[in-house]
Amino acid sequence: MIPKLHYISQGNTPETHLDNIQNACIHGATLVQLRLKNVSLDQVLITAKEARAITAQYGTKLIINDNYEVAKEVKADGVHLGKTDSCPTVARAHLYSWQIIGGTANTLEDCQSLMDKGVDYIGLGPLRFTTTKKNLSPVLGYNGYHQITDTLKTKTPIIAIGGITIDDLTDLIKTGIHGIAVSGEITSDFTKIDALQQSLGASLIEEQRHTFE
Repeated sequence: MIPKLHYISQGNTPETHLDNIQNACIHGATLVQLRLKNVSLDQVLITAKEARAITAQYGTKLIINDNYEVAKEVKADGVHLGKTDSCPTVARAHLYSWQIIGGTANTLEDCQSLMDKGVDYIGLGPLRFTTTKKNLSPVLGYNGYHQITDTLKTKTPIIAIGGITIDDLTDLIKTGIHGIAVSGEITSDFTKIDALQQSLGASLIEEQRHTFE
């Protein structure tokens, strides 16, 4: 089962990423993604090992961004691959059978390609402009999510990402997504994790009730 709330780590240093991951775990995060950019592979591996040790204490799933070799070495729960990273089928051949693979998508075609390659979840976005990521893909807005999920009708979990705040959840859930990935909204206040998870659960219950009325 893919958790509905993903925390993507932030920080100016690897140490800050680890501090933020620990804070996320303390406040109840069920999945965190270590997203280190512009550092050496050795540093990614060192940091990933420490992140694995932290998340193991709390029973939190750990996803490594970009690098499936690191994900395998530290026995993370999986890897998230961007559009310019390794092909999911290549990663799948190297990973343990129990490790999950997520992929980044911006269009319907992206989603279909990832599904064909057997990913376990799709990170679809961005919802709106965000400064977290350079070379941002075109924003989707709520209508973009609606159009893609209505066409796909897939059981592959769709995780919305990109500038999402807690105020977006009600409208986002109505688009048919499985969950959300959040960075800045949580890093600025880790106590929001509980509210986000409760809102996701409540929204899903309302959506299910509406479906069976």
